[in-house]
Amino acid sequence: MQIRKFAKEDTRAVIALWEACGLTRPWNNPEQDIARKLWVQPELFLVGEREGKVMASVMAGYDGHRGSVFYLAVSPHYQNLGYGQLLMTRIETLLSSMGCPKLNIMVRTTNPRVLGFYTHLGYNVDDVVSLGKRLIVDA
Repeated sequence: MQIRKFAKEDTRAVIALWEACGLTRPWNNPEQDIARKLWVQPELFLVGEREGKVMASVMAGYDGHRGSVFYLAVSPHYQNLGYGQLLMTRIETLLSSMGCPKLNIMVRTTNPRVLGFYTHLGYNVDDVVSLGKRLIVDA
């Protein structure tokens, strides 16, 4: 797998990947999520490709206190082959180089498979509650 920065022409392929991996939600417009990411720290939006086709993605951010990861996706055809771990290693390296001391990841409690993936990578469940408030409603 080749890992590179996201390019605008990857938009359709990345959205199709997110849909195939069950990451999209009706209240989040993926095109707007991508546009927003390209506005803030676009260097932390990566894709993985094989034979010229996007088959993985990861989006991260760093606010000066903590890093976050969203939209880690690997095409179902390529899952369980180490590609997700490679993307996470690259993101961890990028965030570390920015001085990021800790990375937080939100995983739905209804997704034990993904929780197991992150546990395998050395992540632990923090004793916190994630709160959210929508400031902009995506149509």
